[in-house]
Amino acid sequence: MSHITIGNEKIPKGVNAEIELGIARLPSGTKIHMPVYVFRSKFDGPTILLSGGLHGDEVNGIEIVRRMIDNHMLERLIRGTVIALPIINIYGFINFSREVPDGKDVNRSFPGSDSGSLAGIVANTLCTKILPAVDIGIDFHTGGASRTNYPQIRHAPEDPKSQEIAHAFAPPFILHSGVIPNSLRGQMRSMGKTMVVYEGGESLRFDNFAIDEAIRGSQRVLKHLGMIKNAPKPRVSHVFTQSHWVRANNSGLFRLKKYSGEQVEKGDLIGYIHGPANRYEEPVEADTEGYIIGHNNVPVVHKGDALFHIGQT
Repeated sequence: MSHITIGNEKIPKGVNAEIELGIARLPSGTKIHMPVYVFRSKFDGPTILLSGGLHGDEVNGIEIVRRMIDNHMLERLIRGTVIALPIINIYGFINFSREVPDGKDVNRSFPGSDSGSLAGIVANTLCTKILPAVDIGIDFHTGGASRTNYPQIRHAPEDPKSQEIAHAFAPPFILHSGVIPNSLRGQMRSMGKTMVVYEGGESLRFDNFAIDEAIRGSQRVLKHLGMIKNAPKPRVSHVFTQSHWVRANNSGLFRLKKYSGEQVEKGDLIGYIHGPANRYEEPVEADTEGYIIGHNNVPVVHKGDALFHIGQT
């Protein structure tokens, strides 16, 4: 197409643009805008969405998109278009929060409404002003609640295109993951589009390994789609069809023995839970073989808390 439309802006081929989409106002009267960066080749091709900050405290995703803009890798497209959204949830970002101030999760609020809750307004802005122009999306996330995720792509196994994009990304781990209702990925699917989710690192904390893996993976996808010439050499990813959490069998002080990315066998010692006065010590063992794809960094746990996320083939 000769141009794409973002909000009320028309961007022709061969043009890069920075747009600020108005969302709403803070109680102080300050206007809040969502920054949108558009990079267009002169030649036809797919339109790819790279988005971060859907959860405002997941700063790795914001930094991933920011660095891709900053290093100019999106300005040298040989075909197609990239739409880059560093921060979707501006409200959560400025409040160090996953949610918006009304307590709702934007990623459970799609398709939203222009007259609904604040989360619904943010979701509706995406649905009406950005997603119609998109073919494929990569949404960047981190673990939450003091949990870290080893770099991984999550995709719906019944969607062949999402499987293609996941393997082109070539992360260390690929996890089959069903679509969550009212999520951004679910909204993309309802519109006949494809989205995968990247998970890497922990909320409110930079993880340069996870950030670098995301940038390299994004480059691989863009090259796979014929949008750039060069990208890092792909790897063969470990693919997991299911996963589960090993949970605390007691309350106390949690100490890790194994970390995300490590392979485990059933019965392996992967952590300890100690009584704060040193009156007891409970071992935490792997209940199956697989790889640790995420773990909890919180030092104080209650019985039943999720400690290790193990992926299985």
